[in-house]
Amino acid sequence: MIDDVDYQLIATVQAGLPIAARPYAAIAAQLAISEQDVIERLARLKTQGLIKRWGVVVKHRQLGYQANAMIVMDVPDQHVARIGVLISQQACVNLCYQRPRQAEVWPYNLYCMIHGKSRDVVMTQWAELRYACDLSDYPFEVLFSRRCFKQRGALYSRREPQADQATRTAAEAFASSQTAFELQAL
Repeated sequence: MIDDVDYQLIATVQAGLPIAARPYAAIAAQLAISEQDVIERLARLKTQGLIKRWGVVVKHRQLGYQANAMIVMDVPDQHVARIGVLISQQACVNLCYQRPRQAEVWPYNLYCMIHGKSRDVVMTQWAELRYACDLSDYPFEVLFSRRCFKQRGALYSRREPQADQATRTAAEAFASSQTAFELQAL
Protein backbone atom coordinates (compact mmCIF):
# COMPACT_ATOMS: atom_id res chain seq x y z
CA MET A 1 0.00 0.00 0.00
CA ILE A 2 1.28 3.44 -0.84
CA ASP A 3 0.29 6.75 0.65
CA ASP A 4 0.14 10.40 -0.46
CA VAL A 5 3.80 10.98 0.38
CA ASP A 6 4.76 8.05 -1.90
CA TYR A 7 2.79 9.62 -4.76
CA GLN A 8 4.44 12.97 -4.13
CA LEU A 9 7.84 11.28 -4.04
CA ILE A 10 7.21 9.49 -7.35
CA ALA A 11 6.07 12.74 -8.97
CA THR A 12 9.15 14.52 -7.62
CA VAL A 13 11.83 12.00 -8.67
CA GLN A 14 10.45 11.22 -12.13
CA ALA A 15 11.87 14.51 -13.42
CA GLY A 16 15.31 13.47 -12.16
CA LEU A 17 17.31 13.90 -9.02
CA PRO A 18 18.45 17.40 -8.10
CA ILE A 19 22.09 18.16 -8.77
CA ALA A 20 23.27 18.37 -5.19
CA ALA A 21 25.83 16.74 -2.92
CA ARG A 22 22.92 15.01 -1.14
CA PRO A 23 20.02 14.78 -3.63
CA TYR A 24 17.85 12.68 -1.31
CA ALA A 25 18.22 15.31 1.41
CA ALA A 26 17.08 17.99 -1.05
CA ILE A 27 14.02 15.89 -1.95
CA ALA A 28 13.36 15.24 1.74
CA ALA A 29 13.35 18.97 2.45
CA GLN A 30 10.92 19.55 -0.40
CA LEU A 31 8.55 16.86 0.92
CA ALA A 32 9.06 17.69 4.62
CA ILE A 33 10.30 14.18 5.48
CA SER A 34 13.72 12.82 6.44
CA GLU A 35 16.46 11.87 4.00
CA GLN A 36 16.37 8.31 5.38
CA ASP A 37 12.60 8.19 4.78
CA VAL A 38 13.15 9.17 1.12
CA ILE A 39 15.72 6.39 0.69
CA GLU A 40 13.54 3.78 2.42
CA ARG A 41 10.42 4.77 0.48
CA LEU A 42 12.23 4.58 -2.87
CA ALA A 43 13.63 1.15 -1.97
CA ARG A 44 10.14 -0.05 -0.97
CA LEU A 45 8.53 1.34 -4.14
CA LYS A 46 11.16 -0.47 -6.21
CA THR A 47 10.65 -3.73 -4.27
CA GLN A 48 6.88 -3.42 -4.76
CA GLY A 49 7.39 -2.93 -8.50
CA LEU A 50 5.87 0.56 -8.56
CA ILE A 51 9.23 1.88 -9.68
CA LYS A 52 10.44 -0.58 -12.31
CA ARG A 53 13.89 0.72 -12.96
CA TRP A 54 16.16 3.19 -11.23
CA GLY A 55 19.10 4.43 -13.23
CA VAL A 56 20.93 7.24 -14.89
CA VAL A 57 19.94 8.76 -18.23
CA VAL A 58 23.24 9.56 -19.91
CA LYS A 59 23.34 11.88 -22.91
CA HIS A 60 26.04 9.97 -24.74
CA ARG A 61 26.50 12.35 -27.66
CA GLN A 62 27.26 15.23 -25.33
CA LEU A 63 30.03 13.06 -23.85
CA GLY A 64 31.57 12.38 -27.26
CA TYR A 65 29.99 8.99 -27.94
CA GLN A 66 28.77 9.54 -31.48
CA ALA A 67 28.22 5.91 -32.52
CA ASN A 68 25.28 4.28 -30.78
CA ALA A 69 24.21 0.81 -31.84
CA MET A 70 21.31 -1.39 -30.82
CA ILE A 71 22.28 -5.00 -31.38
CA VAL A 72 19.28 -7.24 -31.99
CA MET A 73 19.62 -11.01 -31.76
CA ASP A 74 17.48 -14.06 -32.33
CA VAL A 75 18.27 -16.31 -29.37
CA PRO A 76 16.34 -19.48 -28.52
CA ASP A 77 13.92 -18.61 -25.73
CA GLN A 78 15.36 -21.25 -23.38
CA HIS A 79 18.79 -19.53 -23.56
CA VAL A 80 17.74 -15.87 -23.30
CA ALA A 81 18.06 -15.50 -19.52
CA ARG A 82 21.52 -17.08 -19.38
CA ILE A 83 22.85 -15.20 -22.39
CA GLY A 84 21.24 -11.93 -21.31
CA VAL A 85 23.07 -12.11 -17.98
CA LEU A 86 26.38 -12.79 -19.78
CA ILE A 87 25.85 -9.87 -22.16
CA SER A 88 24.81 -7.47 -19.40
CA GLN A 89 28.07 -8.17 -17.55
CA GLN A 90 30.20 -6.90 -20.45
CA ALA A 91 31.70 -3.46 -19.82
CA CYS A 92 30.74 -2.15 -23.28
CA VAL A 93 27.03 -2.93 -22.83
CA ASN A 94 24.84 -0.12 -21.52
CA LEU A 95 21.62 -2.07 -21.42
CA CYS A 96 20.31 -5.51 -22.31
CA TYR A 97 16.72 -6.73 -22.39
CA GLN A 98 14.30 -9.18 -23.94
CA ARG A 99 11.25 -8.38 -26.05
CA PRO A 100 8.86 -10.74 -27.78
CA ARG A 101 9.43 -11.52 -31.44
CA GLN A 102 6.88 -10.11 -33.89
CA ALA A 103 5.94 -13.19 -35.91
CA GLU A 104 7.67 -13.22 -39.29
CA VAL A 105 8.11 -9.47 -39.38
CA TRP A 106 10.78 -9.18 -36.67
CA PRO A 107 12.56 -12.36 -35.53
CA TYR A 108 14.69 -10.77 -32.78
CA ASN A 109 14.09 -11.21 -29.07
CA LEU A 110 17.27 -10.09 -27.28
CA TYR A 111 18.58 -6.52 -27.47
CA CYS A 112 21.66 -4.76 -26.19
CA MET A 113 23.00 -1.23 -26.60
CA ILE A 114 26.63 -0.29 -27.16
CA HIS A 115 27.84 3.33 -27.26
CA GLY A 116 31.22 4.23 -28.75
CA LYS A 117 33.19 7.20 -29.98
CA SER A 118 33.12 5.74 -33.52
CA ARG A 119 31.44 2.99 -35.52
CA ASP A 120 34.75 1.12 -35.68
CA VAL A 121 34.99 1.12 -31.89
CA VAL A 122 31.42 -0.19 -31.55
CA MET A 123 32.00 -2.92 -34.14
CA THR A 124 35.20 -3.99 -32.36
CA GLN A 125 33.34 -4.11 -29.04
CA TRP A 126 30.55 -6.12 -30.65
CA ALA A 127 33.06 -8.61 -32.09
CA GLU A 128 34.68 -9.01 -28.67
CA LEU A 129 31.28 -9.40 -27.00
CA ARG A 130 30.18 -12.04 -29.55
CA TYR A 131 33.34 -14.02 -28.86
CA ALA A 132 33.21 -13.62 -25.04
CA CYS A 133 29.55 -14.67 -24.85
CA ASP A 134 29.76 -17.36 -27.58
CA LEU A 135 27.08 -15.70 -29.75
CA SER A 136 28.37 -16.75 -33.16
CA ASP A 137 25.48 -19.16 -33.80
CA TYR A 138 22.74 -16.55 -33.34
CA PRO A 139 21.41 -14.29 -36.13
CA PHE A 140 21.81 -10.60 -35.37
CA GLU A 141 21.75 -7.09 -36.80
CA VAL A 142 23.70 -4.02 -35.70
CA LEU A 143 21.43 -0.96 -35.91
CA PHE A 144 23.24 2.37 -35.59
CA SER A 145 21.31 5.45 -34.50
CA ARG A 146 20.79 8.11 -37.14
CA ARG A 147 19.14 10.66 -34.88
CA CYS A 148 19.20 11.48 -31.22
CA PHE A 149 15.79 11.61 -29.58
CA LYS A 150 14.87 13.15 -26.27
CA GLN A 151 16.19 10.99 -23.47
CA ARG A 152 14.38 10.82 -20.17
CA GLY A 153 13.41 8.41 -17.46
CA ALA A 154 10.06 6.75 -16.93
CA LEU A 155 7.00 8.91 -16.48
CA TYR A 156 4.82 7.51 -13.69
CA SER A 157 2.65 10.52 -12.95
CA ARG A 158 1.66 13.36 -15.26
CA ARG A 159 0.94 15.70 -12.40
CA GLU A 160 3.49 17.44 -10.31
CA PRO A 161 3.70 16.61 -6.71
CA GLN A 162 -0.04 16.66 -5.91
CA ALA A 163 -1.40 13.26 -7.05
CA ASP A 164 -5.16 12.68 -7.16
CA GLN A 165 -7.13 9.40 -7.17
CA ALA A 166 -7.12 9.16 -11.00
CA THR A 167 -3.35 9.48 -11.04
CA ARG A 168 -3.05 6.83 -8.33
CA THR A 169 -5.29 4.44 -10.22
CA ALA A 170 -3.35 4.96 -13.46
CA ALA A 171 0.00 4.50 -11.68
CA GLU A 172 -1.19 1.32 -9.97
CA ALA A 173 -2.59 -0.05 -13.26
CA PHE A 174 0.68 0.74 -15.01
CA ALA A 175 2.73 -0.96 -12.31
CA SER A 176 0.59 -4.10 -12.30
CA SER A 177 0.68 -4.40 -16.12
CA GLN A 178 4.47 -4.43 -16.36
CA THR A 179 5.71 -7.98 -16.57
CA ALA A 180 8.51 -7.66 -19.15
CA PHE A 181 11.74 -9.46 -18.39
CA GLU A 182 14.54 -6.90 -18.20
CA LEU A 183 18.27 -7.30 -17.74
CA GLN A 184 20.48 -4.39 -16.80
CA ALA A 185 24.21 -3.94 -16.94
CA LEU A 186 25.67 -4.62 -13.51
